[in-house]
Amino acid sequence: MLSFCYSGTIIGINGFLIKIETDIINGIPVFNMVGLPDVAVKESRERITSAIKNSDFYFKSKKITINLAPADLKKEGTLFDLPIAVGILASMEYILEPEILESYIIVGELSLSGSISIIKGALSLAILAKEQGFKGIILPFENAKEVSIIKGIDIIPVKNLKQTIDFLNGKINTQDFMFDDNIDFISTKKLDYDMKDIKGQAFARRAMEVAASGNHNILMIGPPGAGKTMLAKRLATILPNMTIDEAIETTKIHSVCGILPNGQSIITERHFRSPHHTISDIALIGGSSEPKPGEVSKAHNGVLFLDELPEFNRSVLEVLREPLEEQKVTISRSKKTLDFPARIMLVAAMNPCQCGYFGTKIKECRCSPLQINRYLGKISGPLLDRIDIHIQVPLINYDELRTKKEPESSEIIRNRVIRTREIQKERFKKVKTNSDMNTKDLKKFCELDETSDQILKNAVEKFNLSARSYTRILKVSRTIADMDNSIKIKDNHILEAIQYRFFENID
Repeated sequence: MLSFCYSGTIIGINGFLIKIETDIINGIPVFNMVGLPDVAVKESRERITSAIKNSDFYFKSKKITINLAPADLKKEGTLFDLPIAVGILASMEYILEPEILESYIIVGELSLSGSISIIKGALSLAILAKEQGFKGIILPFENAKEVSIIKGIDIIPVKNLKQTIDFLNGKINTQDFMFDDNIDFISTKKLDYDMKDIKGQAFARRAMEVAASGNHNILMIGPPGAGKTMLAKRLATILPNMTIDEAIETTKIHSVCGILPNGQSIITERHFRSPHHTISDIALIGGSSEPKPGEVSKAHNGVLFLDELPEFNRSVLEVLREPLEEQKVTISRSKKTLDFPARIMLVAAMNPCQCGYFGTKIKECRCSPLQINRYLGKISGPLLDRIDIHIQVPLINYDELRTKKEPESSEIIRNRVIRTREIQKERFKKVKTNSDMNTKDLKKFCELDETSDQILKNAVEKFNLSARSYTRILKVSRTIADMDNSIKIKDNHILEAIQYRFFENID
């Protein structure tokens, strides 16, 4: 008997519909599986047969053929175990009304006992079920909370194969699968870090607020112990809450990567990712033979912190150009091209020289001028051009360390950042920040008066700024003007933005 059911696979971070055809006929007992299954899918034969027998179903020894369509698409992973088992039982007439299989996408990994284990990418598959017009999705119980954010389809979380068949036969109602899907989207988690922990560094704190207000990338240069890492870790605490669309997109990535925290339905907080400088370009940007998201995409809608920037392999740093410019990563392979979202705030930190003490009074620098230039030269000009803000972070003195005056907290700064972001949202009529402005936006929203124009002209000519540096200064000055609630960009806004181009100011 021939039967059909539907499942899905993950390509990149999105779900792709798979039709599972099962044919059982009399003949020499054999279990054939076609349709480009990978090793994990092929090994499912043993799991499926044992799960069926251990779920009290009589497994008939016949010729079984499974086709995973479309046949030219490689199928990988263990999520096909459950739908294949359901297809076999449907062909063996254990499902009373096989037509019900057309209403659901079915995914899940089976154990030998028939219990169903958690899978990766459940959120993407639930979105697929909704987009394709299915009534619902049948999936492992442990994945239920993860997909509860998706409304308009039935979520059927099952614990074992027997329960799945009982549901399909109408012995269990949809209401019996109700679970707590209340989502506290506005996070009330107590912050582990706070900007009030940072003593002194008024200039750096101001630059961090500017960066957060306009979603600008930032590079900090300073000696060891100046507080660069402390500042970076606290940047996420002054960013606005994610929108529902941002949260779903971020959760999809973490779900596909299998790094979604247990019991968490959706990611509501902007992530802070800090890869070690020994990371490879594939681990940072994503890729491999079957492309998966890298650290850049895992930091989507959050902060990517690269400490000791010159210590990263140059080839690794150069692959950052595309995501910083396009806010996505494109991975090309012979048979397919995938795009991973990568809207990040890049925060980078580095020492002023190899020993770390050039320009400080506490310790004499041991580096020669040639070594200093070589160290700073490890960061290419095109990459620096794509970082909007460059600042120096000096060592703080004893009086600043011992001061009893408490700096502003993250909450106070965050409220100002939210207000500035609202100005940008109103300006662009959608969720967009000043760092996203294109040439048309720059002409419309970054007009300069005669004085401001002359200041910027002098800076461009004196420091030989590139066209990209020029536009970065305009974008940052627009953000500073918004922070001052000023419709026009004034000369003080331009002057402050020019200060944030440290490398262009080096004589």
